[in-house]
Amino acid sequence: MSNPVSEKWEEIKTLVESIELDVMKNAAGNASAGIRARKGLRLLKKEAADLVKITVSEEKSRKGGDKA
Repeated sequence: MSNPVSEKWEEIKTLVESIELDVMKNAAGNASAGIRARKGLRLLKKEAADLVKITVSEEKSRKGGDKA
């Protein structure tokens, strides 16, 4: 599974799992966990944007390959 889209998706799923614990701790009142959760969510936003870029690039390369 060396597809760049699949690899990035796996990274994002792992990131979400790691953020989940801090979100739950923050919901229980742990302020430090809230800081970690927000930091993780900012990283998640960046990674999701990267995934969008990768998928657009992959689709363009496929379309370009079909025409050649």
